[in-house]
Amino acid sequence: MTSPLPLAYDERLTAPRTWWLIAVAVGFSMALIVLPYGGLAALGGFAAGTLVACMWVSAQGSSRIRVTSGLLIADQARIPLTALGDVHVLDGEEARAWRSYKADLRAHTLMRSYISGAVRIENTDPGDPTPYIFLSTRTPDALARALDTARAA
Repeated sequence: MTSPLPLAYDERLTAPRTWWLIAVAVGFSMALIVLPYGGLAALGGFAAGTLVACMWVSAQGSSRIRVTSGLLIADQARIPLTALGDVHVLDGEEARAWRSYKADLRAHTLMRSYISGAVRIENTDPGDPTPYIFLSTRTPDALARALDTARAA
């Protein structure tokens, strides 16, 4: 049995708390839509609408970024640290620019518009056409340090 690789960095890109309130508002909207069919239908509409909206919000916040001793794991992608080059920390307007007009369609991205920080990591693997990896993160400096530390180890 192999031992798990030690984590140098672990972040879950959770959805903002206000999105959960919006999910409940969707449930109320569904209740109002089916209210002409009776109180029981309105209760069912509220439950179904809230459930579907909460599932969607939960799915938006289920992505994780992890750095281990040999891999960068971004959602489903498992990228060896040996294939990574320079790490660029992006905040605010610069991160927004790389999410929009500066973006390369070939890049691997894990974007969340509700997170203002990001990192852009150069891809040095000559066999991979992906020019860079763009990851939204709430702590871009910590992710960059974790990548540098894990590569040095």
